[in-house]
Amino acid sequence: MLKNTQQLLKIMTQLRHPEQGCAWDIKQDFASLIPYLIEETYEVIDAIERQDYQDLCSELGDLLLQVVFHSQIAQEQGLFSFEQVSEELCNKLIRRHPHVFSDAVFATDEERQQAWEQSKAQERLAKQTSTAPQSVLTGIARTLPALMECEKIQDRAAQHGFDWPTIEPVFAKVDEELAEIKEAIDLGDPKHIQEEVGDLLFVAVNLARHLGIKPEIALKESNKKFTQRFNYIEEQVAKSARTLKECPLAELDAFWNEAKLVLKKQD
Repeated sequence: MLKNTQQLLKIMTQLRHPEQGCAWDIKQDFASLIPYLIEETYEVIDAIERQDYQDLCSELGDLLLQVVFHSQIAQEQGLFSFEQVSEELCNKLIRRHPHVFSDAVFATDEERQQAWEQSKAQERLAKQTSTAPQSVLTGIARTLPALMECEKIQDRAAQHGFDWPTIEPVFAKVDEELAEIKEAIDLGDPKHIQEEVGDLLFVAVNLARHLGIKPEIALKESNKKFTQRFNYIEEQVAKSARTLKECPLAELDAFWNEAKLVLKKQD
């Protein structure tokens, strides 16, 4: 394994060689690689969801390439090396798992999670360069997908006591936000409508969190379910040699209900 890692680093160094390397690889920098890093991450997720583990092996390699690529650029600029990245990761894993690598004992998963969050909070404090007070929300990546960012914001706030103790007030908040959307629509203010819809989505994430559900995964599943049912509608419409726009909504809705029954039997 060490031999393969060394070969990978050597290949990356050669690709970035200013005279003998690849022209495309040479001109890349941290920022230009961002789209590829995101793409490779989603391709890993896709392979997992498809349960294609041979492809997963390949996609994980592509994702690892991004880590090696960024590390090589950093080394060229005298910032850090792949070895330092690995060392930092090892130290972090050991530090965050005292129940595995030292004599700490946690009686419950809640205690273990609290210790994990405390460790992360200490790490954020150690990174702090300003003497100004830091928000408990500091460190949450603003480039995360909106649902994931929302969940992390709420989790962090809840860890510091800003959360409803039961789910009932969350349901009430959903009803409140729906009413405010209707009011905004009556006022005819597009900006206000957008704001209220955002508030509804925010509280929907809060509802999912209280139910122990990952909103990103839940929405992904709903997208998949809708796509499957819509594909069924398309198949039925195609049999009549018509287009979707040529079919009345009532007929399409009937196909939708039919799809729910057919696809449920297939599950």
